[in-house]
Amino acid sequence: MMKKPSNTSDINYNITLFEALTPVILLVILLAYNVNVYGDEAMSGSNQFTLLIGAAIATVIGLKKGIEFKSMINVVSLNLKSITGAILILLFVGALSGTWLISGIIPSMIYYGLKILHPSIFLPSCLVICAIISLATGSSWTTSATVGIALIGISKAIGIPTGMAAGAIISGAYFGDKLSPLSDTTNLAPAISGSDLFTHIKYLTLTTVPTIIITLVVFIIINFFVVSTGPTNNEVLINTISNTFNINPLVFIVPIIVIFMIFKKTPPLIALFIGTILGAVFAVIFQPEILKQISGSSTLTIKGAYVSILNAITVDTSIESGNPDLNDLFTSGGMKGMLNTIWLVICAMVFGGIMEAIGSLNKISNSLLELGKSTFSLFASTAGSCLVLNLTASDQYLSIVIPGKMFSKAYRDKNLAPENLSRTLEDTGTVTSVLIPWNTCGAYQSSVLGVSVFDYFIYAIFNWLSFFMTLFFAALNIKIKKLDSKIA
Repeated sequence: MMKKPSNTSDINYNITLFEALTPVILLVILLAYNVNVYGDEAMSGSNQFTLLIGAAIATVIGLKKGIEFKSMINVVSLNLKSITGAILILLFVGALSGTWLISGIIPSMIYYGLKILHPSIFLPSCLVICAIISLATGSSWTTSATVGIALIGISKAIGIPTGMAAGAIISGAYFGDKLSPLSDTTNLAPAISGSDLFTHIKYLTLTTVPTIIITLVVFIIINFFVVSTGPTNNEVLINTISNTFNINPLVFIVPIIVIFMIFKKTPPLIALFIGTILGAVFAVIFQPEILKQISGSSTLTIKGAYVSILNAITVDTSIESGNPDLNDLFTSGGMKGMLNTIWLVICAMVFGGIMEAIGSLNKISNSLLELGKSTFSLFASTAGSCLVLNLTASDQYLSIVIPGKMFSKAYRDKNLAPENLSRTLEDTGTVTSVLIPWNTCGAYQSSVLGVSVFDYFIYAIFNWLSFFMTLFFAALNIKIKKLDSKIA
């Protein structure tokens, strides 16, 4: 992931808690009604405008408090600048999915997945595979954009609800995102709280390992009841894929290179760009028939290959397989398919920027801080602050940075080691971001996997269970480390 936000937590504005919460409450009501009216189509534009309505309400409050409109727009401008990397990553994920489709990479993943992954163990397999990939790369976004897309395709082919599959994928992806030393949030949380990376990771395992074990057990149980454990015949699907594409294990060279680059800390934009170009090259080498089909030509020409590849990168691409069940899998929106998500992220950051500019985020966080009189209430206030900032600022990084700066002194005053704060930030700020449709993480995962947040929310078990696990440990005073002693 891609940026470090600015922080205005030291600025105080003359705003009441009621005024600070008013835009949030009205926004949640409007979004709930909007989703009820539009359903899955809410992401196509109506949610975006609803976020702008929330920003307008916050702007009115700011103007009444004497805050200049220009100063509010300046904060919005800084927020939008901070998501440049996120927008480019979204565009390149769209491009990569296009070339990985026409090169046979994604169809090959589905092909071998149908042969290897039996429906009776599919959901726990998704969890474990994505946990391993994200732990190795440190990126939940890369995990979803590579193996995640293929696993969603397999779930459609074998009739497992995509919401369940997406929940398992996201649960595994965020397990690695939390614990990998290559993850930016795993580095950011201890840096903000005053701990060090490996102390933070070691302390984080105390809540994360039980959470992932519980999540795995739940998915095993769900899989047992939802999918028949008897033999299934996927031969028709497997044969259709092999008849449509040239299935060759050599195409896996491309995703292996991309994952290796991420592991070596190559910037995600560079890795995704190279993955896109390699996908195009492999399409020419392994899938000339697909390129001819897309270009509508009987022979493969340089112009036809160029048009087919550029169309796959930029706009909608659909490959006819002769099987209606697979045709939906063999489609890609390219860069164009990411525009609704980019639009949503921009509008969310406008709302978050205005809320930051009028002092609403600061007021809400300070109010939560005042609740932290006991040790448990301090943990609960931190968790609540992270969740509120994910809801309002729509940004995973702000949900770590602002509470991290605001609560660090309170933890020291209570003789609590900084690892307590860094762990709480990760257990609540990092993982809940993907549960909010208008948050950058929620918008990204929903767009890449093609599954709405509302469909995968309940099945993203690891993500919401992590929030309660850290509070459970705090409430029972389990493994709470003091500044002047070993872990309690």
